[in-house]
Amino acid sequence: MSAVRKRGTGVKEEDETLCCCEYLNRRGERSHVAACCCDCEDLDEACDRLFKNEPQKPETLSRVADVVTDRLRVPWLWGGARKVELSVVPPLVILPALLHLAALHLLLGVLVLTALPGLLLWYYYFTHRKKGRTLFFLSLALFSLVYMYYLFISEVVPRGGIGQAQVALVSVGVLLTLAALVLTKREPGTVGPDQELVHSTVTYYSLSSDTENKDVTVTGRAESPDDRRSWCSTCRVVRPPRAGHCRICGVCVLRLDHHCVWINSCVGQRNHRSFLATLVLFLATSVYGISLVLRSVCPGQNLATALLYCPGVYDQYSSALCFTCSWYCTIVTAGLLHLLLVQLVNISCNVTEREARIALREKTARTSCWGLIVDTGVYSQGFYGNWAEFMTMADKQNPKSATNLV
Repeated sequence: MSAVRKRGTGVKEEDETLCCCEYLNRRGERSHVAACCCDCEDLDEACDRLFKNEPQKPETLSRVADVVTDRLRVPWLWGGARKVELSVVPPLVILPALLHLAALHLLLGVLVLTALPGLLLWYYYFTHRKKGRTLFFLSLALFSLVYMYYLFISEVVPRGGIGQAQVALVSVGVLLTLAALVLTKREPGTVGPDQELVHSTVTYYSLSSDTENKDVTVTGRAESPDDRRSWCSTCRVVRPPRAGHCRICGVCVLRLDHHCVWINSCVGQRNHRSFLATLVLFLATSVYGISLVLRSVCPGQNLATALLYCPGVYDQYSSALCFTCSWYCTIVTAGLLHLLLVQLVNISCNVTEREARIALREKTARTSCWGLIVDTGVYSQGFYGNWAEFMTMADKQNPKSATNLV
C-alpha cells in the first residue's frame, strides 16, 4: 500500500477539503491515517542497519520519532485527522496499571505509591531542564480526576451507604473543577505591542542581543519612574513592571507567577484567580471524596486513622482498589495543599513565585516560618490591600509594550 498523496496539481493542498481520516503531513503532502506504516524510509533504514549489525546514524532515531509523531493521528470531522501528542498517552496506561498492581498486596501498594512521586519528580526535572513543553502532567491531572470519579461511581457507590445528594455533590465538584481549569487555560495575560507607543515620537534604544533582561532608557519626553522597564530580547518588547518571560511558553506574561506543568500554561495576571479557584475546588472535592470512600471501605473506623489502619481491606480486590486510590488521592491532595498554602502566603504578601525566587537568589528577601513566607517588601500594601489588588487585577486593562524599532 502506498500513502495517499496529492501531487502535480495546480490546486493548493490547504484549499482542498480534507476528509475525517486525511491530513497534511510535515512535508505538506496529503496523506491518510491508514497509511501510517507506508513509505517510511527512515524506519526502513533503521531496521536495515539493525539487521546488518551496523551502527545507527545519530539523526536516525530522531527522524523516526518525528515520523511516528506526525503519523499518530485520530480521525476528526472538521479539518481532517488531528495529531495526537505522544506525551498524552503514557498516563492513560500507566496510572490504571499501577493502581491495579498496588491493590494486589499491601507491600506492592507501599512500593508503587512510594515510587510514583519519585518518578514524577524525575520526569519533571528532566523536562524542566530542557525547557520543553509537555502534555504529560496535564494529561495525568485530567485523567486522574476523571478516573477517580469513574471508580467512585462504579466501585464505591454500588457498595451502599452513599446517598444521591453526596454523589451529586461530588459530581458538581468535579464539574466546577474542570470549568475552573478551562478558564485557567484560556489566557495568562501576555505582553503585546502598543501601537500608540510604536507610532509616537518616543525613541526606545535597542540593546545588544546577547542579553535577555536589561533596562531601557526612554528619550524624547520627561522620564518617569515607570520609564525604566525590563527589555526582552526574545519577544523584542519592553516589559511592564512585574512581567516576566517564560522560556517554556516563549512569551512574556504580565505579573508572571510561575509556569505550571499541571496546566501546561503560565499563571499570570489574567488567570491567577481562576488558578487559585481550581486549587480550592479540587482540594475540597478530593477531601470530601476521600472521606466518602474511607467511610465505605473502612466502616466503623475513625476517618483520621483509616488510611493507616483498615483491617480486612485487602480481603476483597474491589475494597483494596478503592483503598489504594484513596491513598493516591491523599498524596496528590497533600502536594496541592502545599501549593495552595504557598499561593495564599504569596498573595497576602503581594509577591509572585518568580519574584520570591529572584529575591531568595539575590538574598534581598525577608523569610520566616522555615522559608514558607517570603516578603520582598516592594509591592506590599498591607493584607487587605494585597488581596484587593489580587481580586481586581484581572479586570484591569493590560498594559502594552513598545516593540523594538531599531
